[in-house]
Order: sequence, then structure tokens, then C-alpha cells
Amino acid sequence: MHELVIEAKTEKLDEVLDFIDGLLDEWECPMKVQTQINIAVEELFVNIAHYAYTEAGQAKISAAREGEEAVITFEDSGKPYNPLEREDPDVTLSAEERQIGGLGIYIVKKSMDAVSYVYVEGHNVLTIRKRIV
Repeated sequence: MHELVIEAKTEKLDEVLDFIDGLLDEWECPMKVQTQINIAVEELFVNIAHYAYTEAGQAKISAAREGEEAVITFEDSGKPYNPLEREDPDVTLSAEERQIGGLGIYIVKKSMDAVSYVYVEGHNVLTIRKRIV
């Protein structure tokens, strides 16, 4: 298990992506899959940076390879929020007709093999899984 504890600020996104990319390169993850994972990581980290805290806070990103899967977990101690409970946007509507918000987590759910959320001991814990071989 590899971990990165970092300030939950959008300016730290490049460090988060470098951390994940380094591991995915080490695990010989195909570029197409790496791109999908990067989009999910960006969406989830930026959501934590924008919405988890009213003051400064931290995020912990953990990553491991389990067999043929990359497993990446995001943890924060911000306000409890399960993005998986949000109703999926109606993607049949035009951009003008859709309500704002929700498209990013929808993309995460559609592009990852599994997405789960729990709130444990004052922490939001969201995990994504993606087959990398």
C-alpha cells in the first residue's frame, strides 16, 4: 500500500496525479486505462478540495495493486458526503437542459470497475477499482 497525505487544495492536484502516475507506470498500466484513472482521480481530489472543508484540510490517497486491479482510496475528515447517493444526471438532455453538477461523479462511476463509499470514524472513504491488465 502506497500513501500520500496532502493538503486538500486544487493547487496540489499535480502532486496527486504524479503520485498515481508513478505507481501506474510501475504496474505497467496501459495508457488508455491510466487516462481513465487520472480523470477519476482528478474529479475526486478536486471535489474534496472544493467541498470537504470550510477551512484547510488534508486528503489521504492510498493506492495498491490487488491482482489485476488498481485500488485507489480517497480519505478526508471533512463534512460527511456520499457522492454515490446523488442521482445520475440525465445525459440524454442537452448541456443547457441538464442541472449543474453531478456529471463528474457520473463519469467516475461509468469509467471505473467499482466505486464504493463509507463514512468511518469521522472520515469519508471513497474507493475506486480498475482492472489494469
